[in-house]
Amino acid sequence: MNKSKKGEGKAQRNASGSTRAANSPKIRNLLLSVLTGALLTAAWPTWGIAPLVFVGLVPLLMMEDRIAKDGSGKLFWLSFLAFLVWNVATTWWIWNATPAATAAWILNALFMATVFWFFHITKKRVYNKPWGNLFLIPYWMAFELLTYHWAAKWPWLNLGNVFSSTVSWVQWYELTGMAGGTLWILLVNILVANILQYFKTKETKPLMLSIGLELIILLVPILVSKRVYNHYEEQGEDTEVVVVQQNCDPWNEQFDKQFYDQVIQNNINLSLPLVTPKTRFIVSSESAIQEGIWLHETDKVRALQQLHDCIQRVPQTAFIIGGTTYEFVPQGMEDDFPARPIGDGHYYYCHNSALLIDTISLQHRNKSQLTPGVEAIPEWMGFLKNYSITMGIARGTLKTDAEAKVMSFGDHKIGAAICYESAFGEYVSTFCKKGADLLFVITNDGWWGHTPGYRQHFEFSKLRAIENRRCVARSANTGRSGFINQRGDVLQQTHYWVPDAIRESLKVNKKVTFYAKHGDYLGRIAVYLTFVQLITLSVVALLGLGKGKKTTETPKTKKKKP
Repeated sequence: MNKSKKGEGKAQRNASGSTRAANSPKIRNLLLSVLTGALLTAAWPTWGIAPLVFVGLVPLLMMEDRIAKDGSGKLFWLSFLAFLVWNVATTWWIWNATPAATAAWILNALFMATVFWFFHITKKRVYNKPWGNLFLIPYWMAFELLTYHWAAKWPWLNLGNVFSSTVSWVQWYELTGMAGGTLWILLVNILVANILQYFKTKETKPLMLSIGLELIILLVPILVSKRVYNHYEEQGEDTEVVVVQQNCDPWNEQFDKQFYDQVIQNNINLSLPLVTPKTRFIVSSESAIQEGIWLHETDKVRALQQLHDCIQRVPQTAFIIGGTTYEFVPQGMEDDFPARPIGDGHYYYCHNSALLIDTISLQHRNKSQLTPGVEAIPEWMGFLKNYSITMGIARGTLKTDAEAKVMSFGDHKIGAAICYESAFGEYVSTFCKKGADLLFVITNDGWWGHTPGYRQHFEFSKLRAIENRRCVARSANTGRSGFINQRGDVLQQTHYWVPDAIRESLKVNKKVTFYAKHGDYLGRIAVYLTFVQLITLSVVALLGLGKGKKTTETPKTKKKKP
């Protein structure tokens, strides 16, 4: 009886131990997954601990290596968890504008997990060794290029954006753009993971090679950039610019008719005292003019008349300001997706526009890179054509300009990026390629409240300054507004939720950088390499090679002698 109980107890303890052993890898995988999300979050602006990004993907790569070798763990869902943590913890503030933020977090995390899964399958089938981690680079960089072009445009979390908090490290963005930063981050993470894997397997030669490459790839770009940063001299002559932060609540004031005149008057009252004979531009925010502007009868718009009268008092100056504009749809274009019915069989377009007002003319350009959900509904979601899935103010899809359009005043050509457009590096560079010597960003970041959202958005303008070697004047409705020089340094900035106006003398540069000339060439190369990898993976699969056999071998049993 006692022996039986002892046997049962021993069996239970063994079963318990087996259960713990079985659960241990699962718990370890979950911890590694969450650690990746936490490291990437802690590296991101405006947390600002940028060096953490160099090890942010290492836990995920270590987990992938183990899963690729012994098959334990659901890699897709573990990587999805890592990227979901990063998305939510970094951009939780989107919720302040719309509950649709949940869909944005989930979809972006799913896209990232899919990219990582393709990398995993390619590595496992084609070259299941530490250097196989390099397969991740083309997949990830091709994905980041897609974030600029497909319907769900969301380049906010593209890895190279992280260095907006350490601009002295990435002065070479004038050659590579933000994609160069992504390439750098991926290479450093892969080499760290390789070092840990070779250290574990005690392979001396590849370990020393990885350490040597790691030091070179990590340190050389920083040292080169620091030298450029310390010796760079801004190009061009001085031009004086005034930036206005009128500070009206987008939820309760800006789009209410009773405040239309007050918003315009606030702009005038804040800016005029700072204007001098040297001032060439007054820059105000996106959507500051909410009185509907029909482009065929602008002389009837009270807000434009107020601003025109203001400029008559300072004729050496032009006013750059955002507004909502309308125009009738040309006959035969009624089926165009952005066309909206106005009654009597007529249709019209709605634009989010930047306007340049001087003493004799009115110029405008329409926003091209629209915010998903707020300003753009995908055509396959036609049932939502006349609705907004976000803030409840925008309706349907706005009509865009086909390409970036510069505006002129005197000897200057201006690239005025509207809000979300400032996150699109190649697009902003198009202004400079067309001759823009100054960059303006007009935005309304008040939707998000006092959160990291408006601060992150401000940070990205630093990268645009470096990529194009252009000074940037940025006007945000509620903050943060400011000036950034050609090295990406902040010259002045305003406080959040404070009516203000600031003035700065900016250098006007007409030289076009390598990146502005060639755009996101690194992303395009990555797309080609991605196709090569997918073709290679298909060939290997068809030939039945590289099925990712487990590396653990069962010990051979000795044959018993007869």
